[in-house]
Amino acid sequence: MNEVRDTLKVIEDNYKLFLQQQFTFVGALQHTRENAHDMIRPVASISQVQSYMDHYCNNLTDRRILTMFLNICNDLSNLCHKLETVHPGNSTTNEILERCKLLLNHSNDLSTIRAKYPHDVVNHLSCDEAKNHFGGVVSLIPIVLDGVKEWLSHTEKLPRHMLCN
Repeated sequence: MNEVRDTLKVIEDNYKLFLQQQFTFVGALQHTRENAHDMIRPVASISQVQSYMDHYCNNLTDRRILTMFLNICNDLSNLCHKLETVHPGNSTTNEILERCKLLLNHSNDLSTIRAKYPHDVVNHLSCDEAKNHFGGVVSLIPIVLDGVKEWLSHTEKLPRHMLCN
């Protein structure tokens, strides 16, 4: 469990750095959407962000921030797989973990998810268009981080003999 907490701390620290650059991230998404001539539909999946970066990214700043987002998503996905091995699970923890893994599925449609209080990532988006086009993508990481923390909280309440090394 300490290894899980340490990994989570590293991911949270990376996310804090990413969060300080949210406007850069939204700008990179906007630039790549323009280059892809894909201005109507929202940015709705991790694979869409990956595709924009691979095929339509023209500058290093945009590439760096998109890579940062994708790396955090990958780290969270790896952590979710590690959680499965740390604890055999009960219905509550399994449900939380499945929800997180579904959100991190590269083809999952994120366009309707929104981070809620205390996360104000959507509120910091600059205009209505940004909220409509990028709200799901900017909400993904805080929602999954909350899920992992919820998993940890439920797991720590279980009797010691239920945990495996």
